[in-house]
Amino acid sequence: MLQQEKEQKIQDREAALAERVPPLNLSGLSVQELMDLCKDLHHKIDVVDEERYDIGLKVNINVTEIENMNLKITEIQSKFKKPTLKRVKISAEAMLSVLLGSKHKESIDFKANLKTVKKEEEKKEEVTDWRKNVEAMSGMEGRKKLFDASGN
Repeated sequence: MLQQEKEQKIQDREAALAERVPPLNLSGLSVQELMDLCKDLHHKIDVVDEERYDIGLKVNINVTEIENMNLKITEIQSKFKKPTLKRVKISAEAMLSVLLGSKHKESIDFKANLKTVKKEEEKKEEVTDWRKNVEAMSGMEGRKKLFDASGN
């Protein structure tokens, strides 16, 4: 039975190919006619590839739609519907009491085990009015003062 189905598929394929692609008669054609024939065949190949691509996209879209519909069907048929979950904010103590049960009634101070860090104050330079110092630093005297100040 399987052998007959395989043979039937092979015969169907050969018949479809014979119908779509007639046998080529290449004898007696010039170079230009052969080139025209090749261009025509390439054009046909491009058209078939475009059709194959479009059909593949349609098949993929249909497959995803079928999967979504199957999920909806199983959801409708099921007795228990999944509720939409909401985010719940819970404190650390409440979480511990839930995890450890009612036995644990002491509150744990998480901050007690942390190290204390001293903040160091950064030295800030005093901001002075730059306009007061312009006259004193102008000319050669000002440059000499800058040189002397950096050298010390």
